[in-house]
Amino acid sequence: MNLLLIRILFILSGMVIGYQTADPEWSGFIGMIIGGLMALMLILLEAGLRKVSVSGLSSAVFGLILGLIMAKLSGDAFSLFYTDPLMLSRVRVILTLIFCYLGMVVALRGKDEFNIIIPYVRLRRQDQSGDVVIFDTSVIIDGRIIDICKTRFLGGKIVIPKFVLRELQQIADSTDPIKRQRGRRGLEILNTIQKESGMDITIHEQDFAETTEVDAKLVLLAKLLEAKILTVDFNLNRVASIQGIKVLNINELANALKPMVFPGEEMHIKLIKEGKEYNQAVGYLDDGTMVVVEEARRLIGQDVKVVATSVLQTQAGRMIFTKITK
Repeated sequence: MNLLLIRILFILSGMVIGYQTADPEWSGFIGMIIGGLMALMLILLEAGLRKVSVSGLSSAVFGLILGLIMAKLSGDAFSLFYTDPLMLSRVRVILTLIFCYLGMVVALRGKDEFNIIIPYVRLRRQDQSGDVVIFDTSVIIDGRIIDICKTRFLGGKIVIPKFVLRELQQIADSTDPIKRQRGRRGLEILNTIQKESGMDITIHEQDFAETTEVDAKLVLLAKLLEAKILTVDFNLNRVASIQGIKVLNINELANALKPMVFPGEEMHIKLIKEGKEYNQAVGYLDDGTMVVVEEARRLIGQDVKVVATSVLQTQAGRMIFTKITK
């Protein structure tokens, strides 16, 4: 039973109730129209509340309850000074409005810190893994995540935020052909992960209206779910780490898995292009590691035997400096 059918049945039920409960001075037809209109108004109100998150609603309710308690306590305190019932009732009404408003506003502004609110408490069995990993846009477009998921290297629950899907859709609809291709590739990769990985993947509806930046929303969601962020974005990696969020970076994983090369080790390499320094040539290993060969510019395009002299680890990856063996 889909949502449209439920709404139609609700309107019909409202019309029937309106017909049966119509005032005797009215005709049943008028009561039926009024009942249908009231049901339609409720449906429109429900549609308008779709952007209201469960966590936000629970925070508002929590603040409202706290405001009512504070208003009750303050009203009891004022009753010690006011004996006029009319004046006391007015004071109680004013205090109730003030404290309820302040309680809801404060709760909504600080909803990410209310860890005791029910939607923020994740109840699970003791034998169930509590690890939650959030995918960002870059890691989906990157594509290597498919093989990582298939190997079951990631454990626990995979969360893909709705705002990440929205960003992928915007990239896929871009007028720039390169961006459009990357966006469509990301959507295809995501579809493949859902169908073939066999992992527990959830689309999370939580959005954060206070910011428009996707990276900022990812950080807020990671704090909310106490989750890790999986990314290949260097800037997001640094920002999230500064705020105490665990980050899994595929580029760092790939660099860590590259075979170790020690000074004095020999290898064969095909020289592809010139190096940055004088008389250097550059080649690449099968895993993409850059190999810089000294005094080899004249041998570009050839396969040569080299010996490693030093290894440099950079943010972009590992670089191996070599010289031609004699």
